[in-house]
Amino acid sequence: MKRALITGITGQDGSYLAELLLDKGYEVYGFARPESWYRANCATHLAGKIKMLLGDIAEGLDVSNAICDSMPDEIYNLASQSRPGESWSRAAETLQVNGLAAVRLFEAVRHNRPTARIYHASSSEMFGRPSKAPQDEDTAFSPVNPYAATKVYAHNMASIYRSSYGLYIACGILFNHESERRPLHFLTQKVAYGAACAALGVTDSPDRNERGRPIVEQGRLALGNLQVARDWGYAPDFVRAMWMILQQPEPADFVIGTGRLHTLEDLCGYAYECVDCDWRESVFSDPELVRPLETAHVLADASKAENDLGWRPTVSFQEMVRLMVEAQIKRLKPLMTR
Repeated sequence: MKRALITGITGQDGSYLAELLLDKGYEVYGFARPESWYRANCATHLAGKIKMLLGDIAEGLDVSNAICDSMPDEIYNLASQSRPGESWSRAAETLQVNGLAAVRLFEAVRHNRPTARIYHASSSEMFGRPSKAPQDEDTAFSPVNPYAATKVYAHNMASIYRSSYGLYIACGILFNHESERRPLHFLTQKVAYGAACAALGVTDSPDRNERGRPIVEQGRLALGNLQVARDWGYAPDFVRAMWMILQQPEPADFVIGTGRLHTLEDLCGYAYECVDCDWRESVFSDPELVRPLETAHVLADASKAENDLGWRPTVSFQEMVRLMVEAQIKRLKPLMTR
């Protein structure tokens, strides 16, 4: 039986990946901070099915202990400070978690489990304002926010450790991927939540945004730049690609995305259309939520993944949005009857 260690298992990707690996017969170990594991999280329902190792990804000793305790065949490094917008106010912490922690993981593997295969989560945010479109594995990086810069650092260090020490480290350059399990502070989930509120007639929502205000206030959802565009895919499709990447004979980096671009206006339109509402009556652009510098319209060229892995997305953008809106309606409805 193969053993896998997943850092960041309490998040969206970690929980879906754990389910996938359990279905494939793996013995799954999760690594997370105690405060993340002991409160409700995306992997709570897997308690008893996985073995948890508690610690801080930014602490080298904790990471080394996790490697030694699990002795994994595969390691999926998904732990991160995953909000590009928040990285402006938490730049140093973002570097610790996204950049230096990755190096500590590579070092721990080099000394304690050099035969393990490592999947490292890179990001399309690294492309920033690219010189060509769409972007593939050879496109130069041009990060425009602290989050992206830390991801470039970790990505480059993965390549250095792979070349210098012969470690099996493969990076997935994942474009945006969402699901029903996204926390409410993520943009896509806010839109799904706003549509659910519109469907249920909620004018002042019980959940609050990063500024302490209701996410939907006086019937309106505040967002940033509505013209931003992303290549959005469905998270379970993307974690399937993570596993496929580690099954290759030699380590390599892969761009994973749908190759389809949608604006935030498109996202709002589909979400509110699911509940027969006009998004223009409920959504507005708040200048205070616009990032200091915005990532350009990045678009995936995942032809390498298609050719080498046989990977293709199976869930459309519209279907993903519908699933997210329905999940928020299901979550909110019982609160409205209290």
